Amino acid sequence: MKKLRLEYSSLLQGEFSLGKRNLLFTFQVNCPGCFFYGFPAMNELFKMYDEQINFLGLSTAFEDFQFNTLENTRLLLDEKKLVGETKKAFDTHPDEFQLSDIDFPIAMDVLGDKTFITPENVEYIGNHFANYGQSSDAKREQFDHKIKDYLNMNPIIPVTFTLNQFRGTPTFVLFDKDHTILEHWFGHKPYEEVENIIKNWL
Repeated sequence: MKKLRLEYSSLLQGEFSLGKRNLLFTFQVNCPGCFFYGFPAMNELFKMYDEQINFLGLSTAFEDFQFNTLENTRLLLDEKKLVGETKKAFDTHPDEFQLSDIDFPIAMDVLGDKTFITPENVEYIGNHFANYGQSSDAKREQFDHKIKDYLNMNPIIPVTFTLNQFRGTPTFVLFDKDHTILEHWFGHKPYEEVENIIKNWL
């Protein structure tokens, strides 16, 4: 089973330590879906399973870097201030989009630069793809070049998001004390389905 590589630069709210079961919620502040679905689900799960699961929200940035920042994450937590597309969604759908208190711990992904692009990290990313490890040296080198080219296009490299090759936000990862990934999913799932996933591992 795959391992979760979890790195964060600062813990902005609450306390987090590894437990037998842990749930990571990766979001961007400029991600309406994270607020329509992700935060309400996490708040409900936190209320129900706080004694059995350790929760962590991770603010990241793989796009819209002017909005998805540490400063805007702090404003969200301290003042409930929304930005970008999230604010537009709130203004357009005030009856459907209620921003409740965020009760669970929140951290900030490490937002790296080009120094992240090391042979070790490139290989780690490559191993997420089928047949990478079994490819010839020449094909693997071509693959490495594609990974490097992609990473070099971005002014900021979100470390946890990139190392784990998350598809987008919101992303949820249920993992154990050894960082072994038990379940993971991207996007919206009905709350009942999420709860059944959680219960299956308790």
